[in-house]
This record gives sequence, C-alpha cells and structure tokens, in this order.
Amino acid sequence: MTVQLVKDAPQAVAPAPRRRRSRRGLIGWGFIAPFAIVFLAFLVAPLLYALYLSLFQSQLIGGTRFVLFGNYVKAFTDPSFLDGVWFVVRFSLVLIPLQMLVSLAVALMLDVVTTRFARFSRLMIFLPYAIPAVIGALMWGFLYSKSFGPLAEIFGTFGATGPDFLSRGLIFYGLLNIVIWQWAGYYMIILYAALQGIDPTLYEAARIDGANQWQIVLRIKIPLIAPALVLILVFALIGTLQFFNEPQILRYLAAGAISADFTPNMYAYQQAFALANYNYGSAISFALGAVVFLCVYLFMFITRKRGSFLS
Repeated sequence: MTVQLVKDAPQAVAPAPRRRRSRRGLIGWGFIAPFAIVFLAFLVAPLLYALYLSLFQSQLIGGTRFVLFGNYVKAFTDPSFLDGVWFVVRFSLVLIPLQMLVSLAVALMLDVVTTRFARFSRLMIFLPYAIPAVIGALMWGFLYSKSFGPLAEIFGTFGATGPDFLSRGLIFYGLLNIVIWQWAGYYMIILYAALQGIDPTLYEAARIDGANQWQIVLRIKIPLIAPALVLILVFALIGTLQFFNEPQILRYLAAGAISADFTPNMYAYQQAFALANYNYGSAISFALGAVVFLCVYLFMFITRKRGSFLS
C-alpha cells in the first residue's frame, strides 16, 4: 500500500509545474505588454498604413486608384529623389570616416588618462549629443551667420570676411561640422566602453615584449574594439542616409543653399506635408528605407566575408 502511494505521488503533483510555468508566462507577457502596445500602435501600425498609402495614387481627375508599385517606379526615376540620395551618399563617404577618426582618437586619449580631468572631458565631449538636434542646428546657424554671428565679428576685427558656411559652396562643410560635433561624443562613449573592457594584462605583456604605445594601440587596442567600430559605422551609415533635422532647420537661414529636396527625407516631407501628396511621400520614404537596408546589408555581408573591416 505504501509503495502504491509513492508511485502515485508524482502523478498527483505533476500538473503543478505546468501551472507554475503558465503563470510565469503570463507574468512575462504582462511585463512586455506595455511596450508591445506602444510599439504596435506607434511604429508597426503607422508603417503598415504608410505602406498601404504608397500603393495608391490620388488625382484631381479620377480620384484615388491602385497603382501597386507605380509610385516606387516613379521615385527611382525621379531626379529630385536620386539627387538627394547621391548627396547623402557623398556626405556619408566624407562624414563617417571623419566621425570615426575623431571618436577613436578621443577615446584612445581618454583611455590613457585616468585623472579627474578625463572624467570631466568625457562629460563635455558627450554633452553635444544630449542637446536636441533642433537647438544645436539653430545655435550653429547663429554662429555661421555672416551678419551678426561671432565668426563674422572675429574676422571683421582683422578687416577680413569670414567664410559663409550657409552659402551654396560651403553648406556641405557647415553641415559636416554640425553632425560631427553632435555625434562624435556618442560614438566616443561606445569606443571608450569597449576599450575599458580590454584586459590590462595584455598591455603589460606587450610592454614586456618591447612594444611602445603606438604598437599597443595599433596591434592590440584597435583590433580588439573592431566590433564596436563596426557598430558605430552601421549606426552612422543609417543615420546619415536618413539625414533630415539639421538641413531642415538651417534651410530657412541658408538663403537658398538648401532646397526642399536637399535630402530624400526632406523631399518626402515636402511631398507629404507641403504638397499633400501623401501617397508619393510614403513611397519615397519606403524607397529610402530600401536604399538604407541595401547599403547596410552590403556592408554587413562584406565584413562578414572578410571577418572584419580592419583585416
């Protein structure tokens, strides 16, 4: 009789673990639900609606009609969209290497210095990222002003004319400076954190073998933080191809140097909100998304094949 009870005991308590797992699953879904609701309501649903709009075309005569990929064909043959894409590609080719070089150089310097000044410097270098892009663009628009900006006054003191970074010829470099100023600190923090994760015994072993500081940087530090460099490169590529805030703000200060179709995002904004052409604006946005996805995918494919872009 006792043996029978022992055999039956596991069967009597077997359902309890399943109930416990089910309860834990419900608790997990309860924690995820607030984020999931916001994610679906404010990201997934708008994207699906924009995709739906991009498949139609509205006309004064004939009303709204289904054109499938007609808006996308129009976008990829539209000179304004293609010129904007070509601009952000050229901008990326100059901006991203400079950003990475500045961020890497600052991170390497701060990794060596361990005083209180280094901690203060990290905060000051990161501070521009904490400033909203709109405020940062307006601030630099004031600094660039040839009428009342401090740059013009400094040059005027010596009887010279300061460079007009809001002109057609220099707006490229003016925007380049703003974006580097705003994002270099953020990328520096990522690289600095990666450097702090390196085992210090590697440096000691390298010094024992006779390596100098430059050799430690080139042979140990940079190769070991290669994944972090790839990460910020992908971030920079995605962000630059979606360039919008700075040129949109400076457009009203640049005296015609920045047009409404200066970048693809600005062109989509003009079509959707200035011309009320929501269908074509949605198609431009998704076409830009396709360009961004293709560029990032090609980059990740190349780096995966080679193991690292540093190798």
